[in-house]
Amino acid sequence: MWKTTVYHHGAHLISRLLCCSLIVFAAAHTLVLSCDCALGQSDQQQKKQDRNVLAAQRAEAILQKSAEWKPMVQADSLAGWTGDLAGYSVEEGVLICKKGGKNLVSESQYSDFAFQFEFKLEESGNNGIGIRVPDGGHPASSGMEIQILDHNGSRYSGMAEMSAGKQRRLSWLKPWQYHGSIYGITPAKTGYLKPVGQWNRETIIAIDDHVMVILNGAVIVDAFLDDTVPVDGGAHPGMNNKRGHLVLAGHSDRVEFRNMKIADYSIPPAKHDSSSDNVPPKGFDAMFNGKDLQGWKGLAHRNASTRRQLKGDAATDAQRMADELMREHWSVVEGVLTYDGKGQSLCTNRNYGDFEMYVDWKIPPGADSGIYLRGTPQIQIWDPWDLRMEPQDDGSVVGAEDLTPEQWVTTYKNGRNLGSGGLWNNKRWRNSPTVLADNRPGEWNRFLIRMVGDKVTIWLNGKKIVDRVVLENYWDKTGLMPLVRADQIELQHHGSALYFKNLYLRELPY
Repeated sequence: MWKTTVYHHGAHLISRLLCCSLIVFAAAHTLVLSCDCALGQSDQQQKKQDRNVLAAQRAEAILQKSAEWKPMVQADSLAGWTGDLAGYSVEEGVLICKKGGKNLVSESQYSDFAFQFEFKLEESGNNGIGIRVPDGGHPASSGMEIQILDHNGSRYSGMAEMSAGKQRRLSWLKPWQYHGSIYGITPAKTGYLKPVGQWNRETIIAIDDHVMVILNGAVIVDAFLDDTVPVDGGAHPGMNNKRGHLVLAGHSDRVEFRNMKIADYSIPPAKHDSSSDNVPPKGFDAMFNGKDLQGWKGLAHRNASTRRQLKGDAATDAQRMADELMREHWSVVEGVLTYDGKGQSLCTNRNYGDFEMYVDWKIPPGADSGIYLRGTPQIQIWDPWDLRMEPQDDGSVVGAEDLTPEQWVTTYKNGRNLGSGGLWNNKRWRNSPTVLADNRPGEWNRFLIRMVGDKVTIWLNGKKIVDRVVLENYWDKTGLMPLVRADQIELQHHGSALYFKNLYLRELPY
């Protein structure tokens, strides 16, 4: 199968071969010739090479492990829904938008979630899934609408005369109107919608500013709203919503839905409810079992960029030596992960992308440590009450007790007095916590860390101290390379004794 895409604006013309439809963008309007079809199920080699399919497999594997699904339709009832109840019905578990049906609105509101369903279209059928829609709001503007559409339908196309007397079917849909698109905001990839009359399976994931749409086993939208300029050039205030209703946005066409279910990925409480050490709360996995170093490894190289380039025997040898050093200096003492301060950082033996993580930690007076996310420094851990200062020009060390408040601010260079939890190695984005929330050295502290995309949110001892701040790629000194999408988590060595317990993690689909 083939697909030719032609962009035409004035004298500029770019052509490229893709896989299934001809799209023509003209200066004044958009014409699209589409022969969209589902991937051939027999072409296993093509599916293996399809990056959209591989991305969906990763996200769905995380969903399979972490999602706690709840049905959105109970028996043959519209219980839990409001809006145009007369325009919808439930028959043998199938939710049907009737001819003339408009908006069906969930009674509950949702912030971060995965919404999964199957749908079946008739020719030219049109509907939509509004997400984070406020009370009484319009799905596509007050919220965000994920298109449900037979974009190959005759309603959206017509025949045109081409050169040499040939005819082509052209569509006048704009790219952001195709099935799966975030209407007006982000176009979806095409080539995965099944023919009219067949059931399609779709998952919509919305966590923080990340919106992903998976259609029939392929990612067709993967957008970070904070970094997205709406493609239609319009205002879309719904992009800023943190919470809202789900809406089936009927357009008077018959569309059928079944197996509708939702999984909640909203932010967990800053203090979890587990009553026993190293026993994870519901929905989380224990990263540390309280008995041994299973699931952990030594740091193969202090520079993550160099470590990632190690291959073959070089990688094996580096990891073997790192593990030997780890076992000499990291141990488990009465259910506590304990470090003597004389070795190197401790690393997970798995890579993680987006996640939520609880960590309990304790340090002695004057200690210094941190937590690397995706192998990148760092969420800072240190003693805010440490009075040590940098040496003066004459070699003397001035103590905090000798300074006025103004001198303290100008002289105290290491930021320790601001407290733990900041992304200390940031240069462009904020690197300090918003409030000092540490318990005193020798007392236990608890982080809740949430990472979505390249942004990090942190709670320390129940207080939010970092609010969706970008974690910069410390290892790239050019400032051009983005943060890696997944890598190990590290407990940082900085020459101090350290204590950790109750390390729990929930992966978020990405």
